[in-house]
Amino acid sequence: MTPYTSAKAAVPQPARRFDAGERQALYDIINARRDVRNEFRPDPIDPAALRRILAAAHAAPSVGFMQPWDFHLIRDPGRRAAVHAAFLSANAEAAEMFEEDRKALYRSLKLEGILTAPLNICVTCDRNRGGKVVLGRTHDSNMDLYSTVCAVQNLWLAARAEGVGIGWVSIFRPDDLRRLLGIPDHVEIVAYLCAGYVDELYLKPELEARGWRRRLALESVIHDHG
Repeated sequence: MTPYTSAKAAVPQPARRFDAGERQALYDIINARRDVRNEFRPDPIDPAALRRILAAAHAAPSVGFMQPWDFHLIRDPGRRAAVHAAFLSANAEAAEMFEEDRKALYRSLKLEGILTAPLNICVTCDRNRGGKVVLGRTHDSNMDLYSTVCAVQNLWLAARAEGVGIGWVSIFRPDDLRRLLGIPDHVEIVAYLCAGYVDELYLKPELEARGWRRRLALESVIHDHG
């Protein structure tokens, strides 16, 4: 019996209904999610909580059920110091790309979570997983990347529910991370995350709080085509 014929035997079950309190808890977690830069506590994440967070990430939707993600856990101070050095080099380049009035503001942003967070997580996408032809990816080869981003979002929300802050560090040269973490060329680096318990968070996203830009109104990004 092939996987396709066995799948036909699956019987749908009644959809679970969530009560008002459960729904509100989810919306509260979504709205309380923040990108943490430097407010991490040094104590390690409870292994059981970390397992739940990674399990939530692994439960993310993936096109063709390819589950293309991997989670690289980085705790070693020496390795994180090397990653931080790579970040500083790229960050100096990034600062020079802004106009003079923005350079000082950019440099004031706290981006030290690589060292202060007790755990770094590199989320990657194995672009060979599932073979050459994957259901749902036949006409858009980037669906594996989009699926991996869904896993990042699941991870972030589960972490917030566990009291763990997440910071996404995107200022890297990908080849630097490949070299430091031994990541093959066919594997895409999707996210480098800093993770640790937090006691304080900004009420607003930090970039909004610092006047970097205004938050877009919901109405401005909804386009109803009827």
